[in-house]
This record gives sequence, C-alpha cells and structure tokens, in this order.
Amino acid sequence: METKDEKALRELKEPFAEIGPKMHLLLHTGQLLMENGADSDRTVRDMMRAAAYMGIPKDRIHQHVMYTTLMLNVNDETHSYTEFRKCKTHGINMTTLTAVSKLTWRALEKNYSLHDFERHLLRIKNRPRNYPFWLTALGAGAACGGFCKLFGGSWLDFLLTALCAFLGFYTRKLCNHYAFNTYAVIAITSFATTMYAWATQFLTGSMNWYPLISCTLFLVPGIPLINAVDDLLNNFIVSGMTRATHTLLIVGAMTFGIVIAIRLGNVSDFTTVSLQPDNIYFSQAIAAAISAMGFSIIFNIPRRLLPVVAVGGIITVLLRNVMVLQLGFSQTAGSFLGAAAVGLIALKAIHWFHAPNIILTIPSAIPMIPGVLLYRVLFALLNIQDITPAALLTMMRDGVAAVTIIIGIAIGVAIPNIFIHRYIENNKQRTVKDLLDKRYLKDDE
Repeated sequence: METKDEKALRELKEPFAEIGPKMHLLLHTGQLLMENGADSDRTVRDMMRAAAYMGIPKDRIHQHVMYTTLMLNVNDETHSYTEFRKCKTHGINMTTLTAVSKLTWRALEKNYSLHDFERHLLRIKNRPRNYPFWLTALGAGAACGGFCKLFGGSWLDFLLTALCAFLGFYTRKLCNHYAFNTYAVIAITSFATTMYAWATQFLTGSMNWYPLISCTLFLVPGIPLINAVDDLLNNFIVSGMTRATHTLLIVGAMTFGIVIAIRLGNVSDFTTVSLQPDNIYFSQAIAAAISAMGFSIIFNIPRRLLPVVAVGGIITVLLRNVMVLQLGFSQTAGSFLGAAAVGLIALKAIHWFHAPNIILTIPSAIPMIPGVLLYRVLFALLNIQDITPAALLTMMRDGVAAVTIIIGIAIGVAIPNIFIHRYIENNKQRTVKDLLDKRYLKDDE
C-alpha cells in the first residue's frame, strides 16, 4: 500500500491529476508576481517552473499574460482545462518576487506536495513588509532628496526635499486609508507635497526651486515604466501597452496636482530650472547611494541587499555622469551605459548574493529615471493655450529625451536577457530537468 508521500509524488507526475488545485496554485503564483512588480517574462518563467514541479509538460501548458488578467490552459488530445485570474492591485514588493522565485526552485528540490506549496505561497503573501511605515516614508524622503542632489541642488535643498517627501508619503497613506481612486490619490499627494515644498520659503526666506522639482519623485512609476519597455521588447505587446498607459496616467495625475499647487501658490514655471548635475563626483556618489537605497526601501527589497544596491546606484550614476559631463555623450547614451554596466555585473552578482537579477539591477538604475522630463512635457500640454513656439520645441525635445532615456535604461538592465537569453534559459532548463530526473529516480526506487 502506497504511503501519503508516494501518492503525492505519483499525482505530481501525472499532468491531469489534481488539475484544479494545480491550476489554482499556478495562477496564484502568477498573481503574486504580477501584483508585486514582476514583468511578464518573469511571471511566465516562474509559472512554467512551478508547472514543471507539478508534473505538467511545458508543451501541454499555455499562458496568456496581461497586466490585469492571467489566463492558463492545460490540454492534450482529449482534455482541455482553462482558468482565469484577475490581478486587482499593483505595487512593488521585491521580497515577494525573491521569495516566489526561491519557492519554485525549492519545490523542485524538496518534492513539495501541493499542500506544502500552497502553505508556503500563502506565507509569502501574508508576510509583513521588511520596513515599518515610518521607515518607508524616510526612504521616500531620502530617495527624493538624493534626486534633488543629483539635479545639482545643495545639501540644504536635500534636507528640505526629504522633509516634504516624507510628509507627502504620509499624505498618500491617508488618502489610501479612505480608499480614494488610484489616480486621485496621486493627484492629491502631488498637490500636497508641492505645497509643502512651496511653504519652505517661509523657513529659508526665498523660493526653493530644487525641492519643488524633486519632492514628488517618489510617485514616479519607475519600475512600471521599465517593465512596460521590457514587456514590449519581449513581445508581450498588450501587457506592455497597458503598463505604459497606466504609467502615463500616473504621471498625468502627478502633473495635474503639481500644476494646481503652483497656480495657487502663484509660482512661475519652475520646469525651466537647470537639472545639470554638479561634477563633484563624491557628492554625486553619496546622493546616488542614498537615492538607490531610499527607493529600495519603498520597493521592500531584503535588508541585506541595501548596501549592494547602494553600490549599484553609485556605478550607474557616476558612469552616466562621466559619459555625459566628461566625454560629451547624450543623456540617453550615458544612461544606457550605466544601466548596462550594472546589468552585466549582476550576471555574477546574482550568484554571490542569491537574489534574482531584477532585485539588483532595477533599484540601481532607478536614480537615472527622467521623471522630471516626463512631467515637463505634460506641464506644457496643460498650458498649451499659452505656449510659445520655443516652449513647444522644448516640450518635444524633453518628451523625446525622456522616452529614449527610459528605453536606454530598460535595454541596459535587460542586456543579459537580450543577448544571452537562450544560454541563460537553457542552463535553467537543464537544472530543472536534472532536479526532476532525481525526483523521479528516487520515486522509482
């Protein structure tokens, strides 16, 4: 008579045994990934690894991934099972992405039963964040302060920006508490945060332009922007276009809130303030590290990786500044090279630190996201009735620069997937096959 463990292994080896629970768990896995900041390619890859652990051959499973919906089909000549799952919320939680990736590998290695897999999956879903809210708010303040310094502001500007962003982060929490519409939350938060920055003139005696520019940048959807480009490059067209539309709506809501604030405050157009970084590389390195770690706290990466991401932020920003300020490269080329350097280093670093590539590369590249350029464009569009031909040309130049910089960053961090994707994927498939062979051999014995 077979034991409980033997029965579980036998069922896992049969594709259509327990097919309902299997599809439920696969979609739950994909939902966790999509709702916490994974791109579509990673979602498909981790779901396929989980399907392999469950004994479903890869030629029998078909996935359709959209930003808000996942569809899964398992079939053979006589059976066909289809199930959908809605992705209701979207945020960034890189600890969850890391945990799900490790779970799929661990399930292969340790022959988890479906019950064990579900138990671990629920534990990941319900795990509290690594940082309390007040520390996350401090991270948001530090991230925006770092941006301020990278734009050429002083350390006083850094402190004022950090204070305004900290208060703005709490404003967003209050709006979310009352379950406001997502875009209304963004607009209200950007309005309030800009007003906080406007009010700093009563502390210093003059208008503080760099805090006005930088204080709302914790709202810029950097990872969704990069994921949108990544999805488009990997032929997930519908998902990529949906992500791009969502991020433009967020930036539009930000711009609306900022415009209302500066109109009420009778502030002149601050988007013409120079964003050229200073060439004191030591201060730029400190600002890059602070900004990268600040965003990492917002993204909830594991605590042990904060110093690693800080070093990554320093590499990307300093390499970009050297290329732009010393060698005369464009911002797009400099940003691409900075992101590419981290993307290539991450090929080795993922084995040193046992973390997925996205955890190391994206937070390191986020300080180069041209958030200000994006809302410069939308600011000009909102004032289109008063715009001059020169301002229109500047708006078009800013828009092209913003888009090309984002594409450059996305391609840079994705270089390993673009050029050696097949090699990396073949290695992973061989590892999966070896683990499955060991499991089945043990079962036969």
